[in-house]
Amino acid sequence: MGHCSNVHPARESEGPNPGLSKAMSKRALITGVAGQDGTYLAGLLLEKGYRVFGLQTRLGSGGLWRLRDMGILHRITMVDGDLLDLSSLVRAMEEAQPDEVYNLAAQSFVATSWNQPVLTAQVTGVGALHMLEAVRIANPAVRYYQASSSEMFGAVGTARQNESTPFHPRSPYAVSKLFSHWMTVNYRESFGLHASCGILFNHESPLRGREFVTRKVTDAVARIKLEKQSELRLGNVEAKRDWGFAGDYVEAMWLMLQQDAPDDYVVATGRSASVREMCRIAFAHVGLEYERYLVIDPAFYRPAEVDALKGDASKARTVLGWQPRTCLEQLIPMMVDADLKRVTQE
Repeated sequence: MGHCSNVHPARESEGPNPGLSKAMSKRALITGVAGQDGTYLAGLLLEKGYRVFGLQTRLGSGGLWRLRDMGILHRITMVDGDLLDLSSLVRAMEEAQPDEVYNLAAQSFVATSWNQPVLTAQVTGVGALHMLEAVRIANPAVRYYQASSSEMFGAVGTARQNESTPFHPRSPYAVSKLFSHWMTVNYRESFGLHASCGILFNHESPLRGREFVTRKVTDAVARIKLEKQSELRLGNVEAKRDWGFAGDYVEAMWLMLQQDAPDDYVVATGRSASVREMCRIAFAHVGLEYERYLVIDPAFYRPAEVDALKGDASKARTVLGWQPRTCLEQLIPMMVDADLKRVTQE
């Protein structure tokens, strides 16, 4: 399905990265620093000479495994704070004194949002408002990034989605993301904050949690190949998504905050593939036929499904000089290989 170019443009291919010469003295605060995107972003910023601060809620050290696996945990300064506690965010701002804030924290698993809609709305929606307010109170000159989501488009009915496509969210998660998205736009327009939203389409990696369908598939493939599991149970395998690599997408986040003017950008590959196709690629990588192991289980169907999403990232390509470097035929084998290694070491 589609072709996969092996040409990966170098990160500097669009000319010198804006702001790089000044980055040596920059400080960044990342909420959700221990998550997939937070880990890749922290790594990117550290490469660029930033001092990186991570907002740490009262979670155990077990929640920091991604940062530890990437070998960067010791290079990040953790500050206490919680998106549900505005006063703690103001204190975190005062402690970190950041030039840039990346709000990546959320209750980000769509399926859970139907069972925990209030928590999802509080953390994913109101939590972002708290962070915006903390920025406005502590230092309105800070540049702010809000992690918006392609799930906001939902049942939109258009073949491709860009920044002007109407939203029709289909889950409590998507509704909560829409609140945080529009609140960020409102703070930009009301208070002049340099606040940008990245409307990121699905982005995966070996650091993805196992509750997400891509990682559920690659983990299952590893276990089936190593004869530790006999089947893979999924719901709607005909759903189509625009899947990219999280390591590519965090660069777009950084680029947004280097622009003179804040704005909103779709970040996507422009190619859509079904869950079934993704399963085929994963199983084929280890020499297996997915049909022999895939079991369709109605228990995994969602109350309201988003059938297909495909992003149009023309604006990000034109304005930011950003483009994805990793396609699905590279991403899924990368994840399968990582899971084979993990399962072997269990």
